Amino acid sequence: MTTDTPYHPGERAAQARAGRLDRADHSGRAVGSTVPAVAARFLTERRMLVVGAADADGRLWATQLSGAPGFLRAADERTLTVAARPSGDDPLAGALAGPAEVGTVALDPAARRRMRLNGRSVPDGRGGLVITADQVYANCPKYIQRRSPVDRPEAGAPRRVAGGPALSTAQQLMASTADTFFVATAGPDGRVDASHRGGNPGFLRVLGPDRLRWPDYAGNSMFMTLGNLELDPRAGLLIPDWETGGALLVTGEARTDWSDPAGAGLPGAERVIDLTVTDVLELADATPLTWTDPEYSPANPRSAG
Repeated sequence: MTTDTPYHPGERAAQARAGRLDRADHSGRAVGSTVPAVAARFLTERRMLVVGAADADGRLWATQLSGAPGFLRAADERTLTVAARPSGDDPLAGALAGPAEVGTVALDPAARRRMRLNGRSVPDGRGGLVITADQVYANCPKYIQRRSPVDRPEAGAPRRVAGGPALSTAQQLMASTADTFFVATAGPDGRVDASHRGGNPGFLRVLGPDRLRWPDYAGNSMFMTLGNLELDPRAGLLIPDWETGGALLVTGEARTDWSDPAGAGLPGAERVIDLTVTDVLELADATPLTWTDPEYSPANPRSAG
């Protein structure tokens, strides 16, 4: 990243490979380091925040934090406060108990809105986080399934129900029927990014207990996820269970297949990403929310039969 561009060399390489340098330069004008007033209001109304970071072993994970409206606040134009932290069973509990590079996504599925804020997190001493922003930007509404949150008063604390080096049969089914997941990646300076991925159920393919594949659809041409993967294969996925409040967390190493045949059988794929799974954690009560049935995005490519 230089004063002339918000992008690092991996992102520029991915943009060039896709033939989207000019489009990326246009999109890059929206990347700032401060939280505009409209974004501050958006954050205050949110019920969930996706957070990506590396654990003590350097593995990348993505997880989710939840709260009542107001649990996220822009304390000033460079600072996001979060009145929540991961529970003890969460793989990022230890990492976020101290200073950490984080990537975040605040999502409003009901209005198909999202914004990303990446920066450095420290604990606030009261069970929450304070994040100093380095990058702040909004994304388009494409591929977001419309759904609304429903409080679940009987929810307990997040707790581990299963884990291991590969996906169980039930976990494979959960992944293969997902319509949304989030992916955390890291740049060459260790800065973390978290991004949303959506599509019709089946767009995330399970190729085996230790391998996942997903299509890369047309987007804003920033290629921040793929740009990170050009230089660092580490990746972490969060697959929410919108019906129960549970979540499936997966970490591993990913690579992008840019070849023309790679997207065969994946409608809308401009390229594909393959993830080799190295660790899996399934959480119950990952959030005290469930969500209404989805209204699928009209931008979703139709799934192959």
